[in-house]
Amino acid sequence: MVAQPDAEVGDGRPEVAGIAESHAVIDRVTALDPARRAGEAAAAAAVAAGTEPDVEAPTTDLTAAAFFDVDNTMMVGASIFHFARGLAARKFFTTSDLLGFAWDQVKFRVGGRESDVSGHRDTALSFVAGRPVAEVVALGEEIYDELMADRIWSGTRALAQMHLDAGQRVWLVTATPVELALIIARRLGLTGALGTVAESVDGHYTGRLVGEILHGPAKAHAIRALAVAEGLDLRRCSAYSDSVNDVPMLSAVGTAVAVNPDSELRDTAKQRGWQIRDFRTGRKAARIGVPSVLGAGVVAGAIAAGVAYRKR
Repeated sequence: MVAQPDAEVGDGRPEVAGIAESHAVIDRVTALDPARRAGEAAAAAAVAAGTEPDVEAPTTDLTAAAFFDVDNTMMVGASIFHFARGLAARKFFTTSDLLGFAWDQVKFRVGGRESDVSGHRDTALSFVAGRPVAEVVALGEEIYDELMADRIWSGTRALAQMHLDAGQRVWLVTATPVELALIIARRLGLTGALGTVAESVDGHYTGRLVGEILHGPAKAHAIRALAVAEGLDLRRCSAYSDSVNDVPMLSAVGTAVAVNPDSELRDTAKQRGWQIRDFRTGRKAARIGVPSVLGAGVVAGAIAAGVAYRKR
């Protein structure tokens, strides 16, 4: 079962992802480089969350598992943008906060490389600073139903179910905050999720991240750490993603699959002999396949327009 999100460590030390972790785990991850620290923290949070009872298929293959990216792999679009839209509709933050967040995401998408992540690690979740973890989790449940449930790629969900039916565990691996990632995983009947870990103290977010965004190499660190904790043989594991930024994660497992891949990942997949699955068709494929900078700009503009409309 997932620990209560407002659990407290008791001495004012930060919690990991709203889950009270042992001091030894926190001390260990804080001594590492940001990417590895993010991966270790994500794995620790996933282990603490445990296996959800909603998973119907029994786990019989204990050393094999599957790892799925979320944005544009499991879900159409970026889950964090859907989440931000839902929070904005509830007046969770001011117009300037929302536009600042959208602009940070645009800059992140423009860079598109791991070197761009570190500059945003302490601001990516600043929009929830001071808020109770329990409140954000509850809103995440509502926003999933409103804006995300009908954006799941049925083809990718079927791939995940294939692994579950084979008795394997399935985790999401995403830059999205781990609380939201766990909600998505539970709603899809998956084992759990590895996501970006936000620091919290006394059940409230500080607005800082543990390490950095779970992106690029950090995802590879996360699945390696989880493999150690769960006794997985990564040579028997599979990973699925749409982005060339996830090549480190895809390279860490025995079977790599490019799903709805961007052009760079498609080229890499062809060079390395990885499987390619594309569930986009016709105009939808063209629309989803626009360069990430344009996609981010469109979303930011849509958010800004929505805010302006609500203020009229």
